[in-house]
Amino acid sequence: MTAAGRLGVGILGAGRVGPVLGAALAGAGHALVGVAAVSDASRDRAEALLPGAPRLDPPVLVERSELVLIAVPDLELPGLVRGLADVGAWVPGQLVVHTAPGSGVDVLRPAAAAGAIPLALSPAMAFTGTSIDLARLREAWCAVTAPAPVLPIGQALAVEMGCEPIVVAEGDRPAWAAALSTVAAPLEDAVRRASGLLAGLGIDQPDRVLGPVARSALERALVAARGVRPEPKEEA
Repeated sequence: MTAAGRLGVGILGAGRVGPVLGAALAGAGHALVGVAAVSDASRDRAEALLPGAPRLDPPVLVERSELVLIAVPDLELPGLVRGLADVGAWVPGQLVVHTAPGSGVDVLRPAAAAGAIPLALSPAMAFTGTSIDLARLREAWCAVTAPAPVLPIGQALAVEMGCEPIVVAEGDRPAWAAALSTVAAPLEDAVRRASGLLAGLGIDQPDRVLGPVARSALERALVAARGVRPEPKEEA
């Protein structure tokens, strides 16, 4: 066991999200049990953000952790949770947190059935998978979905990561995910296409040209969004 109030954290998934949030929790005083990283890129990312953290197989990692942070895409999440339940990895009383924007805690039901405490925390950020994200977390909001008795735990963890917590109901998680992707995906595609056009003009660093354009355009859009009213819900 760690010191009072501190948890042993295991990271399942070393993409762009898991190592960053693991580093944020470590910065808040929690202990890193280890990380499950498969590809060379994920191992390099884990080593950069979580130096010295042991690399462990998922079942071993889960069994040793008081808080399991699952940072995998929405589509991979159900199979991973179920697979770990099938091998009896989940531990009664441990916190199980996933970061997939489109899912609430229902997807963690196999872990909850084993006695684990389910939480869903999804920061509103487009992660780069680098230390830059640690500073950006302090400007981000984080969707928190959890059973009512443990909702304060989820909110506290979001604050420890550096985020401002916002409670999002289970049934509203798809809308939360859609809102984030509606902004991020087209922006990334637009910047990619614009970079190609500038590269065709012989500009070696198109990102330096597009950075001020993208940031100022985003700021202008955010100012305009302050007066936007909620869209009416369609009748069934």
